Amino acid sequence: MPYTYETYDVAVVGAGHAGCEAALACARLSLNTLIVTISMDSIALMPCNPNIGGTSKGHLVREVDALGGEMGKNIDKTYIQSKMLNISKGPAVHSLRAQADKQDYSRSMRKVLENTPNLTLKQAEVTEILAENGKVTGIKTFSGGIYPCRAIVLCTGTYLNARCVYGDVSIYTGPNGLQAANHLTDSLKVLGIEMYRFKTGTPARIDKRSIDFSKMEEQFGDEEIVPFSFTNTSESIRRDQVSCWLTYTNENTHNIIRKNIQRSPLYSGSIKGTGPRYCPSIEDKVVKFADKDRHQVFIEPEGNYTNEMYVGGMSSSLPEDVQYQMYRSVAGLENAKIVRNAYAIEYDCINPMQLKPTLEFKSMEGLFSGGQFNGSSGYEEAAAQGLMAGINAAMKLLHKEQIILDRSQAYIGVLIDDLVTKETHEPYRMMTSRAEYRLLLRQDNADLRLTKIGYQVGLISEERYQKLLIKERQIEEEIKRLNNTLIGANRDVQELLESKNSNALKTGTTLGELIRRPELSYEITEPFDKGRKPLPEEVIEQVNINIKYEGYIQRQLRQVEHFKKLEGKVIPDNLDYIKVPSLRIEAKQKLMQIKPVSVGQALRISGVSPADISVLLIYLEQLKRNNSNNQ
Repeated sequence: MPYTYETYDVAVVGAGHAGCEAALACARLSLNTLIVTISMDSIALMPCNPNIGGTSKGHLVREVDALGGEMGKNIDKTYIQSKMLNISKGPAVHSLRAQADKQDYSRSMRKVLENTPNLTLKQAEVTEILAENGKVTGIKTFSGGIYPCRAIVLCTGTYLNARCVYGDVSIYTGPNGLQAANHLTDSLKVLGIEMYRFKTGTPARIDKRSIDFSKMEEQFGDEEIVPFSFTNTSESIRRDQVSCWLTYTNENTHNIIRKNIQRSPLYSGSIKGTGPRYCPSIEDKVVKFADKDRHQVFIEPEGNYTNEMYVGGMSSSLPEDVQYQMYRSVAGLENAKIVRNAYAIEYDCINPMQLKPTLEFKSMEGLFSGGQFNGSSGYEEAAAQGLMAGINAAMKLLHKEQIILDRSQAYIGVLIDDLVTKETHEPYRMMTSRAEYRLLLRQDNADLRLTKIGYQVGLISEERYQKLLIKERQIEEEIKRLNNTLIGANRDVQELLESKNSNALKTGTTLGELIRRPELSYEITEPFDKGRKPLPEEVIEQVNINIKYEGYIQRQLRQVEHFKKLEGKVIPDNLDYIKVPSLRIEAKQKLMQIKPVSVGQALRISGVSPADISVLLIYLEQLKRNNSNNQ
């Protein structure tokens, strides 16, 4: 018989990276929060790659931290190697990436959850979303337990009707052999929610003792550690790092794969789910990039206290016997012993276009959603969505304004806008190329962009907020000082310029103008900067970037100004697009389906043309005039 338990403000379903952020946000905002997980061992689980961050994903982690989330702090506590990627390129694409001790990462996050006030953890399978009159009222578990609540955040990851496959082997489990959630999908369908079937995959784990590292290239971490969390310093998280290793596939590897390609469920047709285009299996790489004679393979440790090594770049669903042949054809892996077979996993997720930009379902009040359940891929994308879903669930219950980050404010804004506006027929992955204003949305300035919003929400402490204001003031004052400090063309200056292969001065200039030169920097100009005072490294970094890229930054700010005008043109939620004259039928259908909140969002919908937007603008102006006349 069903039994009703304690009433909660918010119930979070799932305790992966999205669920953890959602639950922590709600609990820290003083809401009585329940987080339900199918297994306590799945809290902040890293079932695939043993790292956090990477190209564009590092931006997301730092934004999560700037808003008051936990992922950045947790990886800083548990990393075993840290590296800043793309440092040979401009600062817009610099991205932090850290190898994690997977078990330590999960244990550390679980400890945070267990010791957070207002947060209750429960191991159970949620089978039903309870609702009345288009509004959620609670959740029901497999055992019949009913937990009334005012808001629900779905963060089910890859567990719904999950099926792990390699070769002819098909196991109905979640990742890492954990129990799947086999009942919730039916409840969601009853509520009218449209479901997709996606798939992702993971490579084998091999025994470290069976690897010949002498045939591989050693990959070291950075000497100077950049923390993910703005609350940490390089010194406070410094520790000994472990190495990763680089090797390559070869023609023999590719021939083995080609010979057995029909034994792969990806190609035999037994897997129906759509896979991620930007994180392909080794089978896909060999088939789609037939001109390449080798592919990179990264051998990465899973932690300090295990011999399991992750074979990055070789995810697969080939049969076990083929996996052995394939991996052992790679230099250094000739005697590899597989600890865990590679596999593909199919799972249920939603069409994210059913969501508002707040990540609340349009059709069900109080039901929010975050993470891979929204059709995305990756731990970082999940954490970002979970945090925003948690924040907005809390804001709704607290009767405060909900938070929507736009594309000019954050990578998180780009991520969510893409999911809820553009059609997603494959797992979505964040990339720097998706962000139009990426020079403004750098990983180094995430705190300057977002910490005030985190403070406004209530997830950033007064102390941290005051430190941010001091940092802002120091940056502004130092840039102003440098742009107003004149430097003469004296011998000392000319000698320094010559030593740096920089053109000699013909007349006096400012320190700011010198720093703008590509070959010079804030640090290099120190010898003839008599008015300089000691400043934190993070302030110096911002001063350097803002001066050097001032022209580009100003140009993007002008673009943002135009973008904001369209974003500021709000569309009434109840607008009937069918009644808009001269609007094409396809545009009417798409606009009715998505119900954009602004003209800017409407413009980004596939199937809505600039001509349709012009028609819509005229109609909105007429509505505005009519409403004014009626008043």
